[in-house]
Amino acid sequence: MSQPKYRIRASHTDATITVYQAYPPAIGRAAARTGRFPATWKRDRMTWVKPSFLWMMYRCGWGTKPDQETVLAVEITREGFAWALRHACLSHYVPGTHADPADWRRQLGRAPARVQWDPERDLWLRPLDHRSLQLGLSGPAAHRYADEWIVGITDVTPLAHRIHALVRDGDLTTAAGLLPAERPYPAGDFPAILLGGQAPRSQGVRIR
Repeated sequence: MSQPKYRIRASHTDATITVYQAYPPAIGRAAARTGRFPATWKRDRMTWVKPSFLWMMYRCGWGTKPDQETVLAVEITREGFAWALRHACLSHYVPGTHADPADWRRQLGRAPARVQWDPERDLWLRPLDHRSLQLGLSGPAAHRYADEWIVGITDVTPLAHRIHALVRDGDLTTAAGLLPAERPYPAGDFPAILLGGQAPRSQGVRIR
């Protein structure tokens, strides 16, 4: 079955959504142990979260790339996730959505979050036709993420390694059965971003 090109797919409940990140063990293991990022986690830098497990595996090489050896499943509130999307700017200029490149750059400079769409991946980490969301958080969004939105943090590195081993062995059926269950996420009040660039020009400007 064909997939819409732009749609968030994620593990979520009525109250939370799970996103993925990968860190060096010193940060990742401490975060999983305490349920909060340690003091060494830099709040004033942009942090990127991914609702897609397989896109995270592509990014971190199944938890083998340097400084990405610990893969975290971070459960955050849907309220916080929606706030980030409502206040996000697209990471690239889109004619018709932005008045001109300068308008887009102004929005990007003011927005505490940014949305980027990249090809989703299969078990072999090959690109698919539909897109996966990356959400960048900076400034107030990064602080809210760390201090207010997190419900729980789980180290899923063993799961990543197990699935990777099954893929290497060619057992795709078992590997697929171990993937986190991801389903379409309700568009709610931010459908413009889900369309991959049809946001009104006011998107990402006002922060409440």
